[in-house]
Amino acid sequence: MNDEQAVASLSALAHVDRLAAFRMLVKAGPDGMPSGELAERLEIPPTRMSFHLSTLERSGLVASRRDGRRIIYAASYDDMRGLLGFITEDCCGGNVAICGDLMTLADTSCVSKTC
Repeated sequence: MNDEQAVASLSALAHVDRLAAFRMLVKAGPDGMPSGELAERLEIPPTRMSFHLSTLERSGLVASRRDGRRIIYAASYDDMRGLLGFITEDCCGGNVAICGDLMTLADTSCVSKTC
């Protein structure tokens, strides 16, 4: 991940509705959930939810797929780990006593798999 990608991802998360949607998608797991269900659970109008999901998708943190008439959104765990690794790679000068498990996120071998 580079600076521009990190800024795009962080900017996408810098809204209360988008952050809530992203967190719900992370909890939903790799199968994701339909945009309508997400809007309903978060009590966000569907058109506004679509706008927010599009922003998250452009950032790379969320991916969509069509299932009949529904659009299913899911968190992109690899991109999420990449962002977390990017912002923690220089954490506390690598002092594990301070950063703890955050250091595994910065390990580039960890970014491409489930840690």
